Amino acid sequence: MNHLEINKYIIKILKLNGSTEEGDALFKLNCIGYHGITARGLVGLDLHSITQRLNDKEIIKQVTGGLTPPMPNFEINPLYRSNLLKYLHSLE
Repeated sequence: MNHLEINKYIIKILKLNGSTEEGDALFKLNCIGYHGITARGLVGLDLHSITQRLNDKEIIKQVTGGLTPPMPNFEINPLYRSNLLKYLHSLE
C-alpha cells in the first residue's frame, strides 16, 4: 500500500464502530501465538494499555505494516481492524 492508500484505509477504519467481542475473536484467531491468550505478552508485547501508549492511527500502521518483527503485516477488512481496535481499547 502506498502512503495515500494507507491514509484512506486508516480513515475508513476510524469511521467504523467496531465490536469488542468480534475483536476478541479476531485476536484469538490471529494474535495469541505472539501476544498470549490474555494479551499480556509472550513473544510480543503486553498489549494492556497499548491505547495509552499509541494512538489509533499508530496502532493501525503498526499492525498493517508489521513494523515490529517478527510481526507480519495484516491487510484485513477495515471492519475487522475496527473490531480489533475496540478490543485493544477494552484492555486498558
